Amino acid sequence: MARFFIEVGYNGTDLCGFQIQDGQETVQSVVSAALQTVIKEPIALTGSSRTDAGVHAKQNFFHFDTDQTITPKHIYSLNAILPPTVVIHHIYVVAPQAHARFDALSRTYTYTVTTKKDPFLIDKAWHFPFPVLLETLQAMALELINHQDFEAFSKKNAGNKTNICAIEISNWQTVSPSVFTYTVKSNRFLRGMVRGLVGTMLRLARQSASKEEAIEAFKAVILSKDPSLCDFSTPAKGLVLETVAYPNGCLEQPI
Repeated sequence: MARFFIEVGYNGTDLCGFQIQDGQETVQSVVSAALQTVIKEPIALTGSSRTDAGVHAKQNFFHFDTDQTITPKHIYSLNAILPPTVVIHHIYVVAPQAHARFDALSRTYTYTVTTKKDPFLIDKAWHFPFPVLLETLQAMALELINHQDFEAFSKKNAGNKTNICAIEISNWQTVSPSVFTYTVKSNRFLRGMVRGLVGTMLRLARQSASKEEAIEAFKAVILSKDPSLCDFSTPAKGLVLETVAYPNGCLEQPI
């Protein structure tokens, strides 16, 4: 039996998240159903990174096992029957022990904020109608690199075995005068973590009298390990899983 990684992308606006749920249309449920239709056998999918309802992904992965020969025609057939909001980019032959979740080295997310109402960003960005102090936001973003325990940015009762995350990149940038994007890369993320980071940084940037005050307030939230001090109200629609990285050679055999 061979193992395959399947690379997917999706607009999560009308999906109830990534993982399969009874009676709900999710990324896993529609891909699983499409695979069963095309391959004509039940397929068990194991996902790389769970995303919440409304969150998008340019790149995410499942792995699955089958004795059947998978060809490029299967990708064409899958995309033909999947809903227009979900796409199969590639399918890779991988080592039998390869694991979509546990072998991932890092995940990179972006979050987009617009300070002006924009109908073209209605399901892709958070309309935040307040001045955005990029210098203050960037100073707080860089502070994250100095920490590893992010319990304060995990929703309660998430069941984490550990709250330790190794953040490699944390950066705000200007896309246009009214659009700003936050990028964060880490080996792993806690449930609700990116949205919590964005919401808390934006709240403290507005409330603080200076950049220095905002940094100290943000640092206090991190060190508190108290999720009640974090702002999780950030809407899902601005969040995109951009990439999932694997060791060299893992994805070297596309079908």
